Amino acid sequence: MAAAEASVAAGAPSASLRRLWLGATIALTLFPFGVAVLFAPAGDSAPSAALVWLLFVGSSAHVGATAWFYFVPEVRVHMRRHTTRYVWLPVALMAVSAAAAIALSTRTMTWVLLAFFAWQFFHFQKQNLGVAALAASSVNAGRLSRWERHALTATGVGGIGALLGHPQLLQLHQDRPLTVLFGAGACVFVVGVLAGLVALTRRTRAERPTPFTCVYLISLLFFLPVFFFASPYAAVSGLTMAHGLQYLLLVGLLARAPTRRQPAGLGIVIFVNIALVIGLALNQAAHLHSGGTVARAIFGVYLGAVMAHFVIDAGLWRLRDEFPRRFLTERLPFLLTPDTRAAAV
Repeated sequence: MAAAEASVAAGAPSASLRRLWLGATIALTLFPFGVAVLFAPAGDSAPSAALVWLLFVGSSAHVGATAWFYFVPEVRVHMRRHTTRYVWLPVALMAVSAAAAIALSTRTMTWVLLAFFAWQFFHFQKQNLGVAALAASSVNAGRLSRWERHALTATGVGGIGALLGHPQLLQLHQDRPLTVLFGAGACVFVVGVLAGLVALTRRTRAERPTPFTCVYLISLLFFLPVFFFASPYAAVSGLTMAHGLQYLLLVGLLARAPTRRQPAGLGIVIFVNIALVIGLALNQAAHLHSGGTVARAIFGVYLGAVMAHFVIDAGLWRLRDEFPRRFLTERLPFLLTPDTRAAAV
């Protein structure tokens, strides 16, 4: 009896944290989309201060938050075993991007930025896939099926195609935009949505509890605003803010988790300060693309740092690998059921 009571007591905080993460993930994804649509500036007007601040949090601050992992002792040990991914590739990306920003013409740089944005939004959808998988695991709904994964990937590819076809949504201007990609992207997006809905209905009722279903549908329809709005802020800023807030929530929970080396409060203070300080530096660098040689070089470093964030996260969140799975299990055990702790999510 005492053992059973202790087990229930131990499980209570995990259940509360699970509900917190699921509810906050849904809210922090939907809220930015509403804000983006309601407060998108008309024409060439400047965005409001509130929208600018939310964009800072969802973009620069969330990228800066990745640096927190370098302050975690056990993560540093893992990184020292994989220096190519976590040290040399980030450095190379920043160096090459800085050189490209200096050397390339504005026209050529526009094509480079299109490729950069394609990678960025694919990174967004990979996170959505991971969040949906964690949502399924956390409520014991089983793993995502192959078709559920394919559908999420397809809607992301469709959204990216649409953005490349209408580069003005990315505030880029081309003489010959590939407008055919918008229609092609719309077709891929619709097919992906339909495939995802069919795959979801193939689950039993017990395998699709409401929290998981909400997270999956939000992930499936993530790029929907791209097809309905002509304003870059209404169409794209919601995606950026939602992605960043999802990430900050998850990494913030990791930082908050108490360890043998530091209490919970200290971890979150370190995390917030790193995100803000590096985020402010990145935010300043993001606006230097039209300056002189030094300014363009700093802008290139900014692009490289964002791409380094993609590379670092792709390693640290790949749960089929032993270290990321163990690290997440130790800090946030409520997200992984026993079977997913033993295998890839």
